[in-house]
Formats: sequence, structure tokens, C-alpha cells
Amino acid sequence: MITARDSSFLTIRLERRARTFLSLALLSFLAAIFCFRHLLYTSWTLLALPATWATDHESFILSQDRDAFDVTFANYSINQLSAAPYEDLVPPVLHHIALGSHGTHWRTEWKDTVQSCIDIHPGWESHIWTDDTASQFVAEKFPDLKHMWDTYAYPVERIDALRYMLLYEYGGAVLDMDLQCRRALGPLRRFSFVAPEAHPAGFSIGFMMASRRNGFVGALVANLEDYNKRWLGLPYATVMFSTGCHYASVVHAAQPQPGRGQLKILPGPLHSLNGRVTTPVFEHLGSSSWHSYDARFIMSLGRRLHQIVWFGVGAMLVVLVRRRVMLRRVWCSCMGDRSLV
Repeated sequence: MITARDSSFLTIRLERRARTFLSLALLSFLAAIFCFRHLLYTSWTLLALPATWATDHESFILSQDRDAFDVTFANYSINQLSAAPYEDLVPPVLHHIALGSHGTHWRTEWKDTVQSCIDIHPGWESHIWTDDTASQFVAEKFPDLKHMWDTYAYPVERIDALRYMLLYEYGGAVLDMDLQCRRALGPLRRFSFVAPEAHPAGFSIGFMMASRRNGFVGALVANLEDYNKRWLGLPYATVMFSTGCHYASVVHAAQPQPGRGQLKILPGPLHSLNGRVTTPVFEHLGSSSWHSYDARFIMSLGRRLHQIVWFGVGAMLVVLVRRRVMLRRVWCSCMGDRSLV
């Protein structure tokens, strides 16, 4: 028979154990946060993009009212090579990237699309970057990033990272191989950075223009190492979050004002390059051969994020309730009162 004194002693021991357990749990939690702080921060920025992208959205979306720019391009000549009377901030350079299989087959696959952009920009410098020339460029200009660039899990990551390096070092316009130019890019040269809006948030990196040594593009290069992870172990997530559109949009959203307002985005859906579409500037043939089985999975997660969150909260509540019931049963058993079980 448990006496009142024994009961009091047992209660004190249980309380001490509970406090010790909670203290150790708290210390372990804080230690885990400290050890994984960089991963937690980068993960949070990726998850929070829909909210952070919308902040001051109107300041960087190109418009007639705020920027005196005709986003339909109807008032600009098809062959306009300069932003005159505005200053040309972007140098007249075109970059196309043909790594991997594209390096040997682009002349048969994308010769017409690439040539359309070269032809409509007479006098502009033009580069077709292949495995050899790109590798030499990275080794010479970004030697600290060369090992990471060489060891990217997927070829498209090397292409994306190369976009940022080229734009930072040379400036100009970088274009996907499947973009056919319908007009010259001259009117856009007045902006230090410009890219088309993506759906549902962020911007597309299939076409970007930037001034040489642009600070934002420099930030895209500087953050590559921090976001270089095998996100969720899935190809699509890894590419999008480590080097792709989602990554670039997160860095854009992190730029402070008023600087972020200078990083202009062509409004969607008019200029969005989603699938096979025709915009005022391009005909996009919609090549996305690197997308794999998990693309639909990631997109479905995004559409069902609120359901996933509520499921997680419900699961945690169930675990906590079951733990409380089990502790109550143990306590009642020790007290010898089975009527409360």
C-alpha cells in the first residue's frame, strides 16, 4: 500500500524527471536549430516565396504608368536595337548555352531559333557556350565555384548557374535555345535587369537581360553554394530550388528597396514563357525535356500546401493526446487507483 509520504516522494521524483527531460529536449532543440540554421533559413525562404514575392510587387512589375514603358511593344520598332533616348544600361551581347547533348545537336535542333535572335540584332556580339568554352570560362572567372559547377547532379543546374555567371561577367541577354525572337530587345536595354514573370510567383530565367557586374546578378552567383542541396531527393525540386527559377526569385525577393524596384519584371501572362506560347517578344517552343516524373508531384504539393499543414498539425495533436493518456495511465497505476484508467 502506497502511503501519502511515498506518494509525495514519487510525485517529486516524477516532476524532477519531467523537468530534466524538458530541459534536455529544449537544449537539444536549440542545438539542432543552431547546427542547421543555414538549412532552416534557406528552406524557409523557398517556402515563403509566394508571400515574399508579392511584397512591393507593383514597384518592379513593368508598366506604362510607373515606367513609361509600353509592355505590349506596339509603340516600338521591331528592329529597335537601342533604348534611346534612354541610356543603354545593358551591353549588346547575346548568350546561348548549348551544354551536354545540345552542344552537338543544337545546329539541327535549334539552329533556326538561335539564328532568328542573331539576325534581328545586327552588330551585337553573340556567343554560343558549349561544354569546352563554358568550362574554361568558369575556371578562369569563377575558380572558387568550379568544383561545385562540375559536380552538379543534373546538367540543367550547370546551365542555370552559367546563366548568372555570364550575365555578371559580361552583361547582355541570355536566352534559352527554344526562344525564337520576334523583335529586337533594344527597348529593354534601359533597365539594369529584366526578365519575364512566371506563374504562380517569381520570374523565368529562360530570358534575362542585365547590365555588366549587376549587383543582383552578383547575388545570384554568390548564393549558389548556400542553396546547392539535393532538395527532397527529387530532380525537379533540386533544380528549381538550387539554381532554377524558384531559386532566382527567392534572391530577387530578398533584395531591399529601393533597389528591388529596379529589377524589372515583364508582366504575365502577356510575357510568361510557360509552355508553347507567343509573347510580344518571343515565340517559345516550350522545350522542357529535363522535367521528370516528380515535377507534377512538386506542383501538387504547392497546390495542397494548406492541406499538408493541417494534416501535420492534426498528427501532432494526436501524438500529444496519446502521450498524455499513456502518462495518466502510468501515474494511476503507480498510485494503485485503477478506476481512473
